[in-house]
Amino acid sequence: YLQKPKQLAERIPHFCSGCPHNTSTVVPIGSRAMAGIGCHYMVTWMDRETETFTQMGGEGATWIGQAPFTETNHVFQNLGDGTYFHSGLLAIRAALAADINITYKVLYNDAVAMTGGQPVDGQLTVAQMAQQLRGEGVNRIAIVSDDIAKYRRSDFPSATTFTHRDDLDSVQRELRDIEGTSVMIYDQTCAAEKRRRRKRGTLEDPNIRAFINTAVCEGCGDCGTQSNCVALVPV
Repeated sequence: YLQKPKQLAERIPHFCSGCPHNTSTVVPIGSRAMAGIGCHYMVTWMDRETETFTQMGGEGATWIGQAPFTETNHVFQNLGDGTYFHSGLLAIRAALAADINITYKVLYNDAVAMTGGQPVDGQLTVAQMAQQLRGEGVNRIAIVSDDIAKYRRSDFPSATTFTHRDDLDSVQRELRDIEGTSVMIYDQTCAAEKRRRRKRGTLEDPNIRAFINTAVCEGCGDCGTQSNCVALVPV
């Protein structure tokens, strides 16, 4: 009896405050997604229509076998940038060869956040990724970011589109109606890595803070639903 824990409540792992996956893993109403290896796997217990997992580099391959036997016409597949560089491109290549309807959401968070924030092993930029995907035969490539002004458009394939993350839903609704394999690259640096860089003085720390005025808050909880932020608690 003395060895039994006195507190039975368990704390479920969650995205860090400000994590880009809070936004990037959202799917449109009526769609579903599949998980993979990385921090974004935690979305499977966040009521976001995301299920299953696979080995690193097998993201989307399960849909190759499922697609002919279901009435579902399309799925989204989350894929981290580190996994993409390691072996994920092979899964995209397999999806192209199988001619399945799938949209890969490559979550480019600029760090191997799952294991401590190490840099991705190798040189990989959003532009290089887009060019590589186009070379593999992906015709529809969409870039989504919190800052689309930073890109030099000439570095990307000519048909690439650039959309602010505020319009994520409309981009995904368009991509899910495309036949074949499409790719959306969601580019936003890991929140924990941003904090590290700001402390080191290598990244600008904007003088902007979010504030909820408790005098006018109605306690509806919508801020928590929209942000999926673990740091928000009711007063």
